[in-house]
Amino acid sequence: MSFEARDSLPETGTRPEQPKALERRLTGLTSRRSLAAYRPPLTPPPMPARTPPKFIIGVDLGGTNIVVGALSEDGSRQFAMRTEPTRADQGADAVVDRMVRLIEAVLAETEAVSGATRDACLGVGVGAPGPLDRARGIVITTPNLGWTDFPLRQVIADRVGLQATLDNDANCATLGEWWLGAARGGRNVVGMTIGTGIGGGLILNGRLYHGSSDMAGEIGHTTVDLTGRRCKCGNYGCLEAYASGPSIAERAREALGGDTTSALPAMVGGDLDRLTAATVYDAAKAGDAIALEVVRETARFLGTGIANLLNIFNPDVVVIAGGVTQAGESLFEPMIREVKRRAFKPAVDACRIVAGTLPGTAGVVGAVATFKEQALGRV
Repeated sequence: MSFEARDSLPETGTRPEQPKALERRLTGLTSRRSLAAYRPPLTPPPMPARTPPKFIIGVDLGGTNIVVGALSEDGSRQFAMRTEPTRADQGADAVVDRMVRLIEAVLAETEAVSGATRDACLGVGVGAPGPLDRARGIVITTPNLGWTDFPLRQVIADRVGLQATLDNDANCATLGEWWLGAARGGRNVVGMTIGTGIGGGLILNGRLYHGSSDMAGEIGHTTVDLTGRRCKCGNYGCLEAYASGPSIAERAREALGGDTTSALPAMVGGDLDRLTAATVYDAAKAGDAIALEVVRETARFLGTGIANLLNIFNPDVVVIAGGVTQAGESLFEPMIREVKRRAFKPAVDACRIVAGTLPGTAGVVGAVATFKEQALGRV
């Protein structure tokens, strides 16, 4: 090696790096720094298996129709709803057969739409006309069904293999409107259901009130005429004998007499036995004079009954459910006027009188709610 070459060596005695080697070393350093700073993307944890929702079956047993539905435990979802005529004239066993058939159909549909199995069904809440013995699950007597001392709760539980509860159908409708409907937020609520009969329910201080022997809320059998019409219960002058659906139709037939100007006969093809409360409501909306008078008279009877309830219970909400709400303002306006005329003003001022917002389903919703209250200890 020449002298010049030795002088050009670095003092360490090492050779200067060749360009390629230097590039490789720098590249390696850069890569190590990059690796130190690099964080791989987080892998999301596996999604937990979707838990099928728990649900409750509600049964609304009425004098005209049976309605059965399934709701999620919190009431936020309705999975299925089925209905059939009650046909009470065929006897209790035939009615129970229809109830069981509807329950099984609703169970199958709920399983199909929600992915749940039968095990996810917490039970069946049943609302039935009373009077009832809730402790024993017995229907004591039902004027509109003709049953006496019928063990409905146990029969249903045995037939479908699920826990069952029983409460008055009007209690259920009232609780349904309080839980998810027009009376939501009320503290003291009176509910009225007007259909084949007239039922009632009371919520006092946020709790469904049954009374000492499950007889609280029989509003339809309060007396509005001391010597009035005979009711199916055997009493005279009951509110139900004037303002239930069949009673409205009967009063319309009486009012027709020999009248030839009313549209009511033509609406039922001349067969007055086919006349219903709904026919009367439709004719009233069309301005038929006889129908309007029947509706106004019905409003006065209902207004009298509601005024009595305001003076006794001082509720913040009265909610009215059932077919009578089809009459609309032709019924509600004169009814509220009658309430204002008869009830104390402070009671009137504190109360909202409203139509139910769960048409056709309030009883089912309430049957679910009463199951929760009785079986789970909460609504």
